[in-house]
Amino acid sequence: MDFLQPRSWSDALAAKTNRPDAQPLAGGTDVLVDLNFDRHRPAALLDLGRIGELAGWSRDDDALRLGAGLTYTIAAAELVDDLPGLAMAARTVGSPQIRNRGTIGGNLGSASPAGDAHPPLLAAGAEVELASAAGSRRVPIREFFLGPKRNALAPDELIAAVLVPRATGPQQFAKVGTRNAMVIAVCSFALALHPDHQRVGTGIGSAGPVPLVADDAECFCEGALAESDLWSTRAAIEESTRRRFGELVAAAARPIDDVRGSAAYRSHALSVLAARALGWAWADYRRS
Repeated sequence: MDFLQPRSWSDALAAKTNRPDAQPLAGGTDVLVDLNFDRHRPAALLDLGRIGELAGWSRDDDALRLGAGLTYTIAAAELVDDLPGLAMAARTVGSPQIRNRGTIGGNLGSASPAGDAHPPLLAAGAEVELASAAGSRRVPIREFFLGPKRNALAPDELIAAVLVPRATGPQQFAKVGTRNAMVIAVCSFALALHPDHQRVGTGIGSAGPVPLVADDAECFCEGALAESDLWSTRAAIEESTRRRFGELVAAAARPIDDVRGSAAYRSHALSVLAARALGWAWADYRRS
C-alpha cells in the first residue's frame, strides 16, 4: 500500500488525479477501522492531515464555509450560534478522542446513512464543494448521497468544504441509541427553522439507505404555520400539528430491521423525535 502525504491543497488534487484509487485519509476514524478489520484494502492512502486550507471555518455575511478538515470538537465549541444543529450533533459523536480527530468532510465522504453530521446539514440546506485539478463544483447535500457508503464524488475529486447558510432561527438535533454518545444512532432527526423565508428544514439519519429529507412534513409544517400566522404572532403550535408533523417525518423514512433496532421501532422513534424537536425549536423561537 502506497502512502501519499501532500503538503498543499494543489498537491493533494494533483495526487488524486494521478492516483484516483487513493483513499483519502483525514481523521482516520472510519478508514483505519476498516483497515484494522480488513474490510477495505486500498492501493494507496492520501493523507490530508497536513493541509491547512481544509481546517477550520469562516463566515462571509450570512454564509458559512466549513473546511472539510473541521473537527467535531471545533464544530461543537465554535458553531453554537451560527449552526446550532450541527454543534448539537457534534457533541454526540463518539468519545473526546474521536471528536478531536473526526472531521465533517470525512463523515460526508464515508456517506454512512447513520452519520451524525448529515441530518443537521440537510436541514440547514448545505452544499458540498467538490474539487479536482480541473476545477470545483457545488452539489446540494441531498444530492450528494447516492446509496449506502456511496457519494457523488468523481474518482479524481476531493471534498473541499461544506457551504451552509448561517442559522436565522432555532435548530435542533436528537438521536436514539443505547447511550447518548459513543454509539451509532438507531435513528436521528434534525430540524431547522428559517423564519426569514418562513421555511422548515428537516434531516433524517439512520432510517434509510441514505440520509433523508421529509419533504411532506416540511410542506405541512410550513402551511400550518402560515395559515395561523404563527411566524408573526409566535403563538404556540397545537399539539395535533406537532403530532402530525412527526407522523409525516416517520412516513418519509425507509428503515430496515437490523441488530440496532427494528423498522417499526425506528419509525415510531422518529415520529416522537420530530414532534419533540418541533416543540423545542418553536419554544426557542417564541423566546427569541
